[in-house]
Amino acid sequence: MKVTLDARDPNSNARAATIELAHGPVHTPIFMPVGTAATVKGVHQRELEQEIKPDIILGNTYHLYLRPQTKILQKAGGLHKFMNWDGNILTDSGGYQVYSLSGRRKIKEEGVKFKSHIDGSLHLFTPENVMDIQRQIGADIIMAFDECTPYPCDKTYARDSMHMTHRWLERCLLQLKKSPELYGFEQVFFPIVQGSTYTDLRRESAEYIASVEAQGNAIGGLSVGEPAEEMYAMTQEVTAILPEDKPRYLMGVGTPINILENIALGIDMFDCVMPTRNGRNGMLFTANGTINIKNAKWADDFDPIDPMNLTWVDTAYTKAYLRHLFTVNEMLGKQIATIHNLGFYLWLVREARKHILAGDFTAWKNTMVRQMDNRL
Repeated sequence: MKVTLDARDPNSNARAATIELAHGPVHTPIFMPVGTAATVKGVHQRELEQEIKPDIILGNTYHLYLRPQTKILQKAGGLHKFMNWDGNILTDSGGYQVYSLSGRRKIKEEGVKFKSHIDGSLHLFTPENVMDIQRQIGADIIMAFDECTPYPCDKTYARDSMHMTHRWLERCLLQLKKSPELYGFEQVFFPIVQGSTYTDLRRESAEYIASVEAQGNAIGGLSVGEPAEEMYAMTQEVTAILPEDKPRYLMGVGTPINILENIALGIDMFDCVMPTRNGRNGMLFTANGTINIKNAKWADDFDPIDPMNLTWVDTAYTKAYLRHLFTVNEMLGKQIATIHNLGFYLWLVREARKHILAGDFTAWKNTMVRQMDNRL
């Protein structure tokens, strides 16, 4: 992996960079569409490639391990070939999914025993086998196995969990040395900062993660229900410590406003299910605010979905037609809304990059935050 710093914003910690990975360059700031189970839900790969054009998408170790199973992925030649995607892929280690299975898992030093949400079968994730699974999946960026603590979280629990995450990281690193890549290209490894919303723990974790000298670093546990102000405060503490010459990935974040505010704090990479999940439920993100397309006010609105023409659907269909599709529960409505939302998220981070390069990011960001905080 090679990282080139292209520009810094003079009035914030925002930066634009180019990350060279095995399947092409990633221009930051970047949003990664979530392709949990080997697909970005509701979107053909053709639309991803020709309309949305993300430099990198995300897959999930937990879900891919259960279905289709790593033996199938390995037989196919890895996830890229299995899903016919030639771009970059990042895999989450499954730590967040384990967190979400609170009633179906037990966390111990060895790892996490859990019941499958599909059939109740028992499984064990350890730092070692999660590294092996991610080797078999074959993503370009792979993540350390960690524990994501809930919010709110007792400080003693947060501290113990953080230290276990650090010990698990050491085991991840040892296992990676024993298990080479399987598909002929480099897999880049990111460890994860934890510590809940406790400033001293976040600093301690960031210092430890920085000392590992990995090729990039991630911040976890900040999209679990905490107020946005706490998210920003913890991010600011961590980015002040993590190396400036390496990518910083804020996991699971978030709304368009969250993304812009965290770019200003020095974050480079984001992922979130919000544009796809909210799109399937009729919420559209735009530069002027959010639209609930199910509302009756759009029933006879024959203007384009978005005159900015972010993707082909934005001028091909009207708000009235899209509302009709949701009213009659046609699958096409969910697809159109998903394509629009992903197009908007990618437009947003690309515009952020343009303004960082131009040196006026902060003023543009402040204007966008005010505009997007509207319900239309």
